[in-house]
Amino acid sequence: MSSTAAHPAAGPINRPDSTRHELWFAHVFRVAQALVYTGLAFRPGSMDWPALPQPTLSRFVALAFLTFALFALWRTRAWMHRLTLNVALAVTVDILAAVVQVAAMHDVRIGIAMMLVVNIAVSALMLPLRLSMFFAALATIGMLGQTFVALSTTVESDRELLESGLFGLAYFATASLCYVLGRQMRASEALAEQRGIDLANLSQVNELIIRRMKTGVLVVDEANRIHQLNESAWMLMGNPTAEQRDLGTVAPELSRRLYHWRTSGKLDESATALADGVPEVVPRFTRLAPHDDSHVLIFLDDTSLLSRRAEELTLSSLGRLSASIAHEIRNPLAAIRYSAQLLAESTDLNDTDLRMVEIINNHCVRLNEIIENILQLSRRERSRPETLDLGQWAQNFVVEYRQGNDLGNDVLRAVTSADPVTAVADPQHLQQVIWNLVQNALRYGRMPNEPARVMLVARNAEHGLPIIEVIDRGPGIPPKVAAQIFEPFFTTHEYGTGLGLYLARQMSEANQAALEYVRVAGGGSCFRITLTPPARHPVPAAVAART
Repeated sequence: MSSTAAHPAAGPINRPDSTRHELWFAHVFRVAQALVYTGLAFRPGSMDWPALPQPTLSRFVALAFLTFALFALWRTRAWMHRLTLNVALAVTVDILAAVVQVAAMHDVRIGIAMMLVVNIAVSALMLPLRLSMFFAALATIGMLGQTFVALSTTVESDRELLESGLFGLAYFATASLCYVLGRQMRASEALAEQRGIDLANLSQVNELIIRRMKTGVLVVDEANRIHQLNESAWMLMGNPTAEQRDLGTVAPELSRRLYHWRTSGKLDESATALADGVPEVVPRFTRLAPHDDSHVLIFLDDTSLLSRRAEELTLSSLGRLSASIAHEIRNPLAAIRYSAQLLAESTDLNDTDLRMVEIINNHCVRLNEIIENILQLSRRERSRPETLDLGQWAQNFVVEYRQGNDLGNDVLRAVTSADPVTAVADPQHLQQVIWNLVQNALRYGRMPNEPARVMLVARNAEHGLPIIEVIDRGPGIPPKVAAQIFEPFFTTHEYGTGLGLYLARQMSEANQAALEYVRVAGGGSCFRITLTPPARHPVPAAVAART
């Protein structure tokens, strides 16, 4: 909450419009009240009424009060800064001026006392209850005090005393009533303002939802003109210009179907493309109001999204089915491999039979690797990202890989940047992906009769994103083959499973990273992983919750 909101009297911006109107009305009435005092005090000499026993005092007070009233009216906006103090000062001046004028112009005491009721009432709308009651009491004491002073000179003193008491009662009643009414009015105004804010926020949310919907939405009137459309509808109709509002010009087929629906009530649910190069859609129509065709709401369902969702469901089902089949295959596969191993130990086999047993064992190993990869894909856990120093991570990976694998004459080294390279990723997933890529590079990324030379490079890209690359100096991958290497079960090796790179890309995407193949100039291959950088300015939890 801001400081101005915490202190209501800090500035006019925090005051409702009704308070400014009340203050302005009080100042205008005070000017009119001062003009009445001035007119009575400066009456022509030919008029005997009202009697002015103290004309000098009456005229001085009238002019001073008129000056104060005009000054207050001129400073209305500035008075909003310290409203309570200024209103209290003004109503004090009103009471003093009224009491003095009642004493100076005794004949018009009733009219002056009645005008003071308005001053008390308006001030009660803007002041706390205690101050309102204080000024009502002050006005009552002033009127009663003036009456007691006049007891010795007025014949009808008892009647005037009763009148002053009744006016005092009216002051208290008016102040109480106006305070209650003002409080209820403030509460109603605050509630209406809050409801207006909520309604505006809801309207913005609805507009944002409709604008970002994947389903196209547009409103068409009875003249076939487009009134509103969201981003999806704009794209699905071929990106028409802002001036193109006629549906028959923008999308003739959609206009024809709308006319057919309006005239016959039948909906054509076949898919159609509304423009060249855009996906096919299935239009749906509905009226904005029952039995009113003046405005029609049109929904455009993108069939490619529906197909993609169906494909995702199918792949998910196939994944579960593949995992179940893999479990069922493992047991007979283990029995076949065990039998082949026992058969290989027999002394009665000739060379041809031994070769056949070797083929069986090799294919059993390959099938077992496929099953392990399928099971790994099906039970892959959710990524647990951490902030990693890629340079240090790459060096540690190379050390661990050398300790766990005999490289022989092959070379594996880490190349890091002098600048820090940080990224957000699951270290276990990244370990599996890089291990798979390094294995492939050491196995296939070598020239004939030469040792493999593989580099693990961690650096920042030109646009600041962290990347890690596995680079070899082998023959590279032909373009036709490179276009398919990430597809499942695609392999060029006799005993390959074709799932290694597919799994690597899946794990990369699970960490919001992108794995791609980049051909190296002069020979060689490069598998590049573009990772997500850590947030430089994290959003506080409280702010994120409000957002």
